[in-house]
Amino acid sequence: MRVKAPAKLNLFLHVGDKCSDGFHTLESLVVFAEECDVLSFEHADQLSLRITGPFADALNNLPDNLVLHAARSLHGERGAAITLEKNLPIAAGIGGGSADAGATLRGLNIFWKLERNVEELTEIAATLGSDVPACLLSQPAWVTGRGEIVSAVGSIAPFELVLVNPNTQIATASVFSRLNLSSGLNKMRAPSDEITNVKDLALYLDDSSNDLKTPACAIEPIIDEVIEELAHEPGCVLSQMSGSGGTCFGVFQGSVWADGAADRIMQDHANWWVRRSRIARSDIGALKSL
Repeated sequence: MRVKAPAKLNLFLHVGDKCSDGFHTLESLVVFAEECDVLSFEHADQLSLRITGPFADALNNLPDNLVLHAARSLHGERGAAITLEKNLPIAAGIGGGSADAGATLRGLNIFWKLERNVEELTEIAATLGSDVPACLLSQPAWVTGRGEIVSAVGSIAPFELVLVNPNTQIATASVFSRLNLSSGLNKMRAPSDEITNVKDLALYLDDSSNDLKTPACAIEPIIDEVIEELAHEPGCVLSQMSGSGGTCFGVFQGSVWADGAADRIMQDHANWWVRRSRIARSDIGALKSL
C-alpha cells in the first residue's frame, strides 16, 4: 500500500501573541502541492522504517522519525515495514515531516484496518506537531490555534506553481525567536466560496502576508531574493514564503508562464531545489490509498 504526503503551502501566515503553553496563535490558509513524499507499507511483525529518495541522507542519521512516532501513537503494538521516499527538502517550511506523519496516520489506519474516524486521527495528529492536523487532511484548510484547529474550506482550483528552495534549512524555533509582532490576528476571513481563478485568489490575498518572512530573511537573506525573483517572472500573480522558510512559491496565470519561470530559475541557479507543480485537488489527501 502506498500513500502520498503532499507538500504544505501557507498562502498566508499571520502570527499572534505567545500563549501560556509557549506556542503562538496562528491564522493561515493552507493548501497542498502535487509535489510530495511517498510512503509504502508492507506487512511485518515489527515496526521498521527505511528511507529512500533524494533527501534520505538528511534523515538516515537521526535516531527517530515522526513517521515512527505517528505509527506508535496510532497503535503501539502493531508491526509494519514502512518505506519513506523522501522527495521534499528538510526544514523547508512545507511541512515535510508533518506531511509524512499525517500520511502515516491515514495509511496505517487503513492498512491496519483500525477504522479510526477523522476526529480521532486529528486528536492524535495534534500531539505530534502543529502542522500535522492540517497535513492529515491534506486539503485546503483554514488553520487557527497553534495550528491544531483545522477547518476545510471551499475548493481552490489547481493553480500552477513553481516551488523554490535555495538549499537552506531554517530551524522554526530560530525564526520565532526573532519575531517582532506588529499586528494581531483576525486580519483575514476564511474564503466562503470556491476560488476558481487566479484573479480572485490574488484579490483575496491582497492584504495578507507571512509574518515569519522578515525574521526568516534576517537569518537567510537569500529568501528575499527568491521571492523577488519569482515575483518578477512573467505571469506570476503571487510570490511568498511558506511556513518558517526557506521554501518559496510562485502562483502563475497558466502553465506556460510557470514552465518558463521554472526553466529560467533552474538554468540560473543549478544548485537550488526548483519544482514545477500545482495546487493539488481537494481529494488528494482523502483517507484512501493511491
